[in-house]
Amino acid sequence: MTPPPATPAVWNHDGETMSVWPGRNYPLGATWSSESTNFAVYAPAATQLWVCLFDDDGTEVRHRLTEHSLGVWHGAIPGVRPGTCYGYRADGPWDPDAGLRFNPAKLLLDPYGKAVAGDLTVDDAIFGYAPGDPATASDLDSAPYVPRSVVVYDDFQWGADTSPRRRWRDTVIYEMHVKGMTALHDRVPEELRGTYAGLATPAVTDYLRDLGVTAVELLPVHQFFSEPMLAERGLVNYWGYNSLCFFAPHNAYAASGDRGQQVSEFKQMVKDLHAAGLEVILDVVYNHTAEAGPLGPTLSFRGLDDLGYYQRVVAVPDPDGPPPPDTYWDVTGCGNTVDATHTQSLRMILDSLRYWVTEMHVDGFRFDLMSALTRTDQVVDMGSHLITAIGQDPVLRHVKLIAEPWDASMDGYRVGQFPPPWIEWNDQFRDTVRDFWRGHSAGVRTVATRLAGSSDLYADDGRSPYASVNFVTAHDGFTVRDLVSYDHKHNEANGEDNRDGTDNNRSWNCGVEGETDDPSILALRRRQAANLMATLCFSSGVPMLTAGDERGRTQGGNNNAYGQDNETSWIDWRPDDAWLDVYEVTKAALRLRREHPVLRQRHWFEGRPTIRGGIKDLVWVHPSGREMSTDDWNDDACRTVGMFLNGAPLRSPGPRGEQVRDRSFMIWLNSGVDDVELALPANQWVHTGEVVLSTNDAVALGTPVVAGGTLPLQARSVLVLRQT
Repeated sequence: MTPPPATPAVWNHDGETMSVWPGRNYPLGATWSSESTNFAVYAPAATQLWVCLFDDDGTEVRHRLTEHSLGVWHGAIPGVRPGTCYGYRADGPWDPDAGLRFNPAKLLLDPYGKAVAGDLTVDDAIFGYAPGDPATASDLDSAPYVPRSVVVYDDFQWGADTSPRRRWRDTVIYEMHVKGMTALHDRVPEELRGTYAGLATPAVTDYLRDLGVTAVELLPVHQFFSEPMLAERGLVNYWGYNSLCFFAPHNAYAASGDRGQQVSEFKQMVKDLHAAGLEVILDVVYNHTAEAGPLGPTLSFRGLDDLGYYQRVVAVPDPDGPPPPDTYWDVTGCGNTVDATHTQSLRMILDSLRYWVTEMHVDGFRFDLMSALTRTDQVVDMGSHLITAIGQDPVLRHVKLIAEPWDASMDGYRVGQFPPPWIEWNDQFRDTVRDFWRGHSAGVRTVATRLAGSSDLYADDGRSPYASVNFVTAHDGFTVRDLVSYDHKHNEANGEDNRDGTDNNRSWNCGVEGETDDPSILALRRRQAANLMATLCFSSGVPMLTAGDERGRTQGGNNNAYGQDNETSWIDWRPDDAWLDVYEVTKAALRLRREHPVLRQRHWFEGRPTIRGGIKDLVWVHPSGREMSTDDWNDDACRTVGMFLNGAPLRSPGPRGEQVRDRSFMIWLNSGVDDVELALPANQWVHTGEVVLSTNDAVALGTPVVAGGTLPLQARSVLVLRQT
């Protein structure tokens, strides 16, 4: 459908149009048709509401809406073409103590806007209250300083695009930043670096497929804005965990423009990634918005329905005193918490999720601080409105759903408690594996539990090992290279006197803090990095790699680089700085995982034979060659363990019910400071094998092994044997 030429508007002497039709109250947002553009926005307590249109010179014309039904102001305006910038102004009571913050001097973004043009400029005018006086409404016009929503009509041709729809047990996630992935990539055209289009170039997709990745998890791409306090320090919000427009792809990542072009560019990226066999998972931040606390800027929700969108502290009123002041309830650490129990907030989240699945063709979501969204009467509730609604939704219940199972409060930590079909980030895997390889674990019993899928967390409620998203690093915290190079954080560049970021890094610098030329320390660091990556790839569950870890990306010891939109955060693609040995170990481990179903099983190990007269499906082996005993598991000094995985046959049948047979594997981990002589157990099932992965300098790939023989295992190394 081709947009017609613009129809001249009819104006009255007050600058307001006379040609606003009644329109309809659904769908919310701006909906273009060949006749008109319908505007609908939820603002139940507003007394007046205007649609404000802007021409290319920034001239504003206000169109007052006269229709108000079911809490929605609506109207249709003829002659408004796709690409037109607009915003809302809402009038109503100004009573901050009662949670009413209407101010028509503030231009508001459309909560359902599909695209955003421009960026936020920090100025006193963006705040709803007068400078230095939160009780008084500001009369400063914010329009010159705030971005605008864009009328979008997109007839993108998806063709035969389909989701790869990989099973969880076949999934390998690669957490990446849209800009940071390609900003320094010499084989991505310069004009496309740092963009959606750049992410879909063969230089990236070929690299990911060759590595063995099956899904990209993009750090937030909903339109976000930098916090004013960051701007005052000369920084920006790089990670993007400060969303505001949950239907709009972030405009700064578009190479083609911000008047709706970002929508088509995002769709083309998804289509190209799908064509490369890669799923697209979005990291979504519905738990809070960029409007921050009560003293934050008024940009959208606060000026339309502040009481509805944000949770409040439940205060006990004093019968003899004034009503308690309105106070936001914050369990996100970002100033506000979106109220997912409120009908319109819940509707917005669900509408947004469905939009990204049905219109943008994404394959799943990772929910930031999910516990904050599960609260009923401010108590974490696994039967909450949002979880229940998603679980019964015919579109959403079949996409990939990942919870970050905590929030910023003490009672929000809920690892292992989310119901099916949710899977979870498992920070206990991260902490255990880090502690094991830095020599701080109490024996091997806990790391064995993590290697086998964390049954202590997920088996009791009927979920599978893939309910655990295993990771050793993520966007926040050290990279793998920094994890083996720094004992302490070095966040001075963030401008907070190194107070920000966690002090609980569970890292080890291998003897020297930071960069060094010492070849022995460098060799140890690379081996430790390879050990961490191999452990991740061979553990039961869904492995998640952080972009660049496989090639030794460093942030110089910064473990909270959220404001570093520069080479601190971007991936360095120069081969002279890459840890290519770590890359090769990671690639080999992922290839073995992909080729051998014994390494990615969906059933729990039971420690008993899969067939009568067979061998156990899982055997834990002491380096002396015996099966681990109770005393061995309780030996806090034990640092070496072997994990035998029986492939003949697997417990899970094939797609037609057939028995599946694979080769058997033995995975040896030694986090101790001493070399170990392994005694390979003699048995009647597995007689010979070969070394298929090694971080052990003493044993090369392809080395043949024989049951009943011995094998040296270097200190702090991994050795993987495959049955021949």
